[in-house]
Amino acid sequence: MISKKDLEKLAELARLDLNEKEEKKLLKDLGKILDYFEELKKADTENIMPLAGGNEIGNVFREDGDGAQIEKDKAIEAFPEVSGGFLKVPPVF
Repeated sequence: MISKKDLEKLAELARLDLNEKEEKKLLKDLGKILDYFEELKKADTENIMPLAGGNEIGNVFREDGDGAQIEKDKAIEAFPEVSGGFLKVPPVF
């Protein structure tokens, strides 16, 4: 369970200005969330393999063919101002 003091510290760190009603609601909601995590801890994960982040999939993107260079060349030709193969844009600052 999260205490009112903990909530006030979190609100201070997040630069939140909570009134009394908001504090009560947030304490209740955070309590429910933490209770749910306690339920999840009870789940039997004995024979479950951990996920590795999807690294087993490999590259799912297509290889670029000659068409990619043609499209790049068309884009450069269509740009208003080009210098040394680079696109010139107006200064930002």
